[in-house]
Amino acid sequence: MKIEEIDRNFKISTVGEKEIVYFNALEKPFRLEGFPWYPQHHRLYRLPEHFTLQHVNQGELDLAQHTSGGAVRFQTDAREIAIRAKLVFSFDMNHMPRTGSAGFDLFRGIGREKFHIASAQPNRDQEVLELLLIADNDAGMQEWMLNLPLYGGVGSLEIGVNPGAVIKPPSPHKIPKPVLFYGSSITQGGCASRPGNAYTSMLCREVDAEQINLGFSGSARGEFPLAEAIGDLELAAFVMDYDHNAPNPEHLRKTHEPFFRIIREKQPELPVILMSKCDIWNYKKRKDDEERRTIIRTTYEHAVASGDRNVYFIDGETLFGPTHRSWCTVDSCHPNDLGFFRMFEHTLPVLEEALKKYR
Repeated sequence: MKIEEIDRNFKISTVGEKEIVYFNALEKPFRLEGFPWYPQHHRLYRLPEHFTLQHVNQGELDLAQHTSGGAVRFQTDAREIAIRAKLVFSFDMNHMPRTGSAGFDLFRGIGREKFHIASAQPNRDQEVLELLLIADNDAGMQEWMLNLPLYGGVGSLEIGVNPGAVIKPPSPHKIPKPVLFYGSSITQGGCASRPGNAYTSMLCREVDAEQINLGFSGSARGEFPLAEAIGDLELAAFVMDYDHNAPNPEHLRKTHEPFFRIIREKQPELPVILMSKCDIWNYKKRKDDEERRTIIRTTYEHAVASGDRNVYFIDGETLFGPTHRSWCTVDSCHPNDLGFFRMFEHTLPVLEEALKKYR
């Protein structure tokens, strides 16, 4: 009997003209990131498995199956690197490239030295994506990170390498705990051209931290059970940005400060960044945009007045910069890659200050 008949990890496949051996990327020595409750239920799901409509709304339950913020990290000396993934729950949107909504992108390097190497773009309604990402690599042992889709789900994921290649666990992050983002479609990554271009991904690469992305398009509404669940996680920082999804200012007023307080009571020293919506600059600026910003700033001011020295406020009107703001979106709301880069630039100094104890 051949070894590949006993252990499927030794089975050699061909991708194009290359011989490839596949391994389950959700198991060691690979490191799966971005799914804090994964050990509980062993599927790529961004909420606690026990959550129902008693805890959050249906939109969040559905979008939790999307893999925004998810990543697989590893080291290898492979000459060839391939991906084989079963795709589920994919959205095909008319204002976002499929490389972002349902695609993967691969980075090489550590921390801010990571750089983009390749992307995997599935076809419409493709169920299994198998693709050679790297061919004839001669860089030796390197660190790699594969970002998962922003608006799609992954049922299974395998990383393939040439026969004889060594795969090792990745190096630890510089920041030992994750940075968690909670918010809207913009937080989830709409409409980045690929997963690594979401501002949350840019930030976590730059500071070298794991990302947990709890952005839920149109659905994050400050539900208190989710605040309780977030408060139970070990985090380096928390970014709170669900302004867009609050149906009206009154809803935001009733939920914003209580949501923050639940987390603060559980973690008195956790750095928390409160952010208002990034498209308040729009020429159709509504009165409630100003009201929403005031509500968020008030949460911040109340915290500071009570002696909190680990809370920060970012005025969303500054996020796209002082000029050419209208160049930063695809639809006067969702950022394009330029918009996300500017959000990254304006948020980074605040996040670095929040993480200063790790310097």
